[in-house]
Amino acid sequence: MRWIATCKLGLEALVAAELKHIGIAPETVADARVTFLGDETAMARACLWLRTAERVLMEVGTFEAKTFEALFEGVKALPWKQYLARDAFIHVNGKSAKSTLFSVSDCQSITKKAIVENLRAAYHTQTLPETGGEVIVEVGILRDQVTLALDPCGAGLSRRGYRTWNVAAPISETLGAAIVLLSRFAPEEPFIDPMCGSGTMPIEAAMIAQNRAPGLNRAFAAETWPFLPKHIFDRAREEARDAIQPIKLDILGTDIDAHSIALCKKHAKKAGVMINWAVRPVKELQSSKPSGVLVCNPPYGERMLKKSEAERLYREMRTAFDGLTDWRKSIITAHPDFERIYGRRADRRRKLSNGGMPCTLYQYFRPTSDGSEGSREK
Repeated sequence: MRWIATCKLGLEALVAAELKHIGIAPETVADARVTFLGDETAMARACLWLRTAERVLMEVGTFEAKTFEALFEGVKALPWKQYLARDAFIHVNGKSAKSTLFSVSDCQSITKKAIVENLRAAYHTQTLPETGGEVIVEVGILRDQVTLALDPCGAGLSRRGYRTWNVAAPISETLGAAIVLLSRFAPEEPFIDPMCGSGTMPIEAAMIAQNRAPGLNRAFAAETWPFLPKHIFDRAREEARDAIQPIKLDILGTDIDAHSIALCKKHAKKAGVMINWAVRPVKELQSSKPSGVLVCNPPYGERMLKKSEAERLYREMRTAFDGLTDWRKSIITAHPDFERIYGRRADRRRKLSNGGMPCTLYQYFRPTSDGSEGSREK
């Protein structure tokens, strides 16, 4: 079977690398998606282990459609009885880009009607009660090419299950994990997030360091699919539990808000990781460790704080971060003039999206003492 791991734009290479890490060879890498071939076991392992993917989808079929009639007939021709019980509750999600059929709501409605007509004929009935378990069908149209898929995840892969409470403008778990991986964090290194909010990036770093599968403590929609063997996810979870490496962590999350730190402690406990937390402003940042990794998701001046307050914070960050001379720093922000205000050009920049907002990940890998830090804003 062909499976599709969807992701945010810019993270495709990370998803492909993660698949290789768990023994699955990527088939194709394209914008916001990586495909791979495999059986149900490969799907279950991907659902449990992918940290930076948004969803894993099972491809049912593909075809070209430039008219609603072609869409209807193409969907109707697919072998839906193979996957859907007579009483399945069918929910259709849709998206369309650069295609003749651009009305997503119409495409969803036509897809649902075609599936229902197919199942009526297959089950020799006029009634489909839809009283059974929910099955999510994804219809995606790109350049008039239609892809129909089933969603084995249910809730997106960012829903790890540990973040029950939230603060304002939290970063998603998948993006948090991506930033940690892009920071080149190694398990034995010190790690600091000086504006940790609800604790996402320190917790993701801890799970990466201890090789904890991010989906280990959650359920997946595919576990109720009638055509899948019941033991698939049980075996995948057993394998994931055996892979955990309970090494000691040197991870610190700090925030100026005491309420945020209280939530961080609850989230870390649910995730099963031990992390140091402290209520502390950025200007008091310090470490006795000669090197390590610092990640940061500061307020942008749009979602939190006024723009002037955010910019003042960026200057405080520069002063504080310069004290960690040989640390690698990764800062994600939507502020278009971040480098000018911070006073140093990044060694690397990567365009990302945080909650639908275009952002840039600014990465500083060279020591601040080598003369490369640039000039501060006057």
